[in-house]
Amino acid sequence: MKKQLLLTMAIAFSMLAYAQKTTISGTVTDTNNQPLPTITVLEKGTTNGVVTDFDGYYSISVPHTATLVFSAMGYESQELTIPKGQTVLNVTLLDGTVQLDEIQLVGSRSPKRTATDTPVAVDIIDVADMSTQAGSIEINNILQYVAPSFNANKQSGSDGADHIDPASLRGLGPDQTLVLINGKRRHSSSLINVFGTRGRGNSGTDLNTIPASAIKRIEILRDGAAAQYGSDAIAGVINIVLKDNVEEVSGLISYGAYSTNAEGTFPLGTPNTDGNRLHTSKDGNALAEDQNFDGGSLKLGVNYGLKLKEEGFANFSLEYLDKNKTLRPSYDFRRGFGEAALNGINLFVNSKFPLNSSMDIYAFGGYNHRNTDAYAFTRNDGERVVTAIFPNGFTPRITSKVTDYSASVGLRKETESGWKMDLNNTLGRNRMHYTIKGTLNASLDTNSPTTFDAGGHSLLQNTTGIDVSKYMKDVLVGFNLAMGAEYRIEKYQIFAGEAGSYATFDTNGNIITNPAVQLAPTDPISGNARPGASQGFPGFSPANEIDETRSNFSIYVDGELDVTERFLIVAAARFENYSDFGNTLNGKLAARIKTSNNFNLRASVSSGFRAPSLVQIYYNLRFTDFQGGLASETLLAANNTAITKAFGIGELKEETALNGALGITWNIGNITATVDSYYIAIKDRIVLTGNFDASSLNLNVNEAQFFANGVDTHTLGVDMVFSWQKQFDNYRLSANFIGNINSMKIKEIHNKNLNKETFFGQRERAFLLASAPDHKFAFHMNMKHDRFGITAAINQFSKVKLIDFANNIDYYSPRTTIDANLEIPIQKNMSISLGGNNLLNTYPTAQTDGETESGGYWDAVQMGFAGAFYYGRLQFKF
Repeated sequence: MKKQLLLTMAIAFSMLAYAQKTTISGTVTDTNNQPLPTITVLEKGTTNGVVTDFDGYYSISVPHTATLVFSAMGYESQELTIPKGQTVLNVTLLDGTVQLDEIQLVGSRSPKRTATDTPVAVDIIDVADMSTQAGSIEINNILQYVAPSFNANKQSGSDGADHIDPASLRGLGPDQTLVLINGKRRHSSSLINVFGTRGRGNSGTDLNTIPASAIKRIEILRDGAAAQYGSDAIAGVINIVLKDNVEEVSGLISYGAYSTNAEGTFPLGTPNTDGNRLHTSKDGNALAEDQNFDGGSLKLGVNYGLKLKEEGFANFSLEYLDKNKTLRPSYDFRRGFGEAALNGINLFVNSKFPLNSSMDIYAFGGYNHRNTDAYAFTRNDGERVVTAIFPNGFTPRITSKVTDYSASVGLRKETESGWKMDLNNTLGRNRMHYTIKGTLNASLDTNSPTTFDAGGHSLLQNTTGIDVSKYMKDVLVGFNLAMGAEYRIEKYQIFAGEAGSYATFDTNGNIITNPAVQLAPTDPISGNARPGASQGFPGFSPANEIDETRSNFSIYVDGELDVTERFLIVAAARFENYSDFGNTLNGKLAARIKTSNNFNLRASVSSGFRAPSLVQIYYNLRFTDFQGGLASETLLAANNTAITKAFGIGELKEETALNGALGITWNIGNITATVDSYYIAIKDRIVLTGNFDASSLNLNVNEAQFFANGVDTHTLGVDMVFSWQKQFDNYRLSANFIGNINSMKIKEIHNKNLNKETFFGQRERAFLLASAPDHKFAFHMNMKHDRFGITAAINQFSKVKLIDFANNIDYYSPRTTIDANLEIPIQKNMSISLGGNNLLNTYPTAQTDGETESGGYWDAVQMGFAGAFYYGRLQFKF
């Protein structure tokens, strides 16, 4: 009772402290009545501010007597005191002189650019708006529906990929998109995708380690940018800009769940249908009561900004996420088909401390810890099952502890002559530690434990860089020169688990080291030898352990010249040296022509590269691969081993790319539009090969796989973004259409003298092409009223073709989903939202032959296989 009283008093005092604040909103336009995005709206005398969105709209919470400052590169600043009782304030900015401390967009190091006048395609996404208008609880889910060519899917039965979602731009690999935070390189995940429908053979950055509560906006550069930002930027760049607001508390509490009423008609007794649902809290294929909903997801988030000296600030974000498993109809060999459970906490900090009027120190970083739990394939009987432990068989659980942290510290200074300098060091590390539960090591027979420490892997990256730039307004119409250098160290480790997770034991309980004299126990029914290692996920052994480091040094120069008011040209070049594979030099040219005040034409051409990651070079593991329900022992060999060379697989080298883009942007009344076509040719893409016969290696494995520079691909596509908005007296209407049309072709397979179908057969080719869907369209409608807000979205996903384990085509027809959200204010600074994603409970086309990659009736394609998600959310801002 005492704690409840204290909590009530704390909330009451907080509300009183901020009761004098009001929310001011409006639209910022230019003298042609065209909306202006990325305009800074600042409460005078504070660092409390926001940035207008793509439609020029802003909303800011300030005291009712505050003065707002509207400023933007190339426009005269305005200071307006809020009229008494007014909550809508529309502003027109006049052309003016350049202010050099404005926002710098990704893809352009000039401080003069906006999203529509950049020479390449840039999306600016307000995450705060999107996360309150949708039920998505993770960044990947949000971007899936608001960025034209961004694609991400929850996987199932894919080992580590069940725990970290692979995502991509323009259908390229997860590791071909560079991720920045506040303009600084983000470290990658230590996981490499071996199974699943997306990103096989690739490792990317885990965007879900960054809390949505901490993000001010996300900028997506949809163009090759290796010459500007370095390796990994073949497909583009995602820059996450952290919040910097102060004297404001915002947060949310949300809960949602998925409908278990899967679309389709299933045979009586199908796993995870009525009367045959796997129990998620008990092992050994125990059954649970039927459920109407599962995958219950609770999210708590809070953000608070503290004002420091002068324009300094410290902004803190904290999120807690708890999500239960989903289970969907499947087959007896895959009773645990569904999405993984997760429980995690996420802390992020963003700060700046001015030292004087021209110099400041900044720091940002975060810590993420997640416990995840996913099902492997079921063991029903045979030599893999010890009936004394699991009489009804068992479905192993692959659990992991994912720990991710980062810290970035820098010093910024501007000289009297206008040069800006930024010295920075960024450290990041991702670590995954596996524990296999509800399983056994069959070679230990009745003495087997049911939980094993299976080891794991980690990746550390430290980047030190210096950037120098100057905007020279007197060089023609304006010239921005930027240059810099960067030194990066990467360290990759695999660490072993306990012996029981990887070893095979003899009849005396000793590890088999001499198969000629030591025998494993046999199954009393079949007479087959019992296999070793933890079922579901064999652990990493000392033979798998590695500890490898490499370094990279790079220098770049980047220039943007406004030849006239209407003609802009951009040139960039970057030289890089890797300690393990040598040098590379890449360049970029881009231009933008203003054919009228409302119409721009833009184009770019660039070369690119991506160095093979340490994970691709050194990852190795022996695992059990279920193919159409049948288990096969497989060896994934490291690229630098004698086994790899013996099979004729060459040493990994860099991927190289040629990017070209041509686009238009225009403003007509309240409509803003961008249409950008692109062409991407990549040579020597690193892929995971098919399965080679390895039965003669005397390693107790049937097959072997490798990482190889396997294919050349050409990708051609178009991205489209159309936005319309209109502000009325007490409400605002907006509509957005985003679309991507994409076509990827495999031009050449580098199988050399190896069998083409074994090296990279039709099944592997189908997975690669399916990661680049033919199209994705979304239409969003929003009405924001003083008393309520309504959002609706229609999403259209293209067809997908995969090849299953029986070499049949699994055809997934085009699908359309509908989302809706209703937001109702319950008091001045608090509102509730009710809504649903995939309201009509749409599923991909069911596959009924039991041969899918996932082992269920659906693969991880299109909108996913979880069905309708319904949610409620409470959000507040004081």
